[in-house]
Amino acid sequence: MKAVKQVRKAIIPAAGLGTRMLPISRAVPKEMLPIMDYPALYYLVKEAADSGITDVLVITGRDKNAMEEFFDYSPEYDATLTKKGRDEDVKLLHEICDMVNVYFLRQKEPKGLGHAVLRAKDFVGDEPFAILYGDDIIFSKRPVVRQLIDTYEKYGLSAVGVKEVPTEQLAKYCSMKAQKIEDGENEYYVDDMIEKPKPGEEFSNLAILGRVLLTPEIFQILENTEPGAGGEIQLTDAMAAYARAYGVTAKVFEGDRYDIGSKLGFAKANFVKALEHPETREEFAKFVKEYLEKE
Repeated sequence: MKAVKQVRKAIIPAAGLGTRMLPISRAVPKEMLPIMDYPALYYLVKEAADSGITDVLVITGRDKNAMEEFFDYSPEYDATLTKKGRDEDVKLLHEICDMVNVYFLRQKEPKGLGHAVLRAKDFVGDEPFAILYGDDIIFSKRPVVRQLIDTYEKYGLSAVGVKEVPTEQLAKYCSMKAQKIEDGENEYYVDDMIEKPKPGEEFSNLAILGRVLLTPEIFQILENTEPGAGGEIQLTDAMAAYARAYGVTAKVFEGDRYDIGSKLGFAKANFVKALEHPETREEFAKFVKEYLEKE
């Protein structure tokens, strides 16, 4: 096993228009839509911070300044809340800003996830790094990025977070050519993968769902990756070439994933957090029970 470096950096691609969430995404970046009282982007940044990441780069686009504002101090809010004796709220807002270093870089053209990641080449340098897909919120006891870091440190190979996906849904994701690692904890060795496979092209039902950990060798591959599905530079196409060259590990992660780029996934994530939030859980559970009984 080759020596591994500490994983300190993460990328969150968040430049997409969010057309599945129209019309609201025309005015509010989908990453800033609330899951209870926090924007979706907060959960991604916090997962990175809780995993030991110190520096997060958000790949953003036009009309998404609200993301940057959320992770900056607001003297106006500080002054207003302090006057009202709400010092704990001021402390909370500052803790959000200080939990990790957050940087922002624009993807000037919508050329795909692979192109967005390539924009982070200078930020990453020669270090391993995590990628948290902007549409994928995962609620778990142990952060999924931390689970991938543990797998990376165990085997010395890049790691991807996977789940089993029904065969009929694989065309929306990717498919791993995977072999179970003996004595591994839901871990597989992967030496190939395919993006959005057509029926009959699938390797297995294991698909990447929102989290990967890569080494900087991926950038040279991305620089030579031709546009794929949708005419975009697909990260999975580059990772397939990477897997064939170096091998990767796949970790069946612990946690529940929600696609908050879709209306249904967004509603499910809010439902879960409403049932967990101390200010809403009892009354909300009562409301849901009474509503269902009326049906």
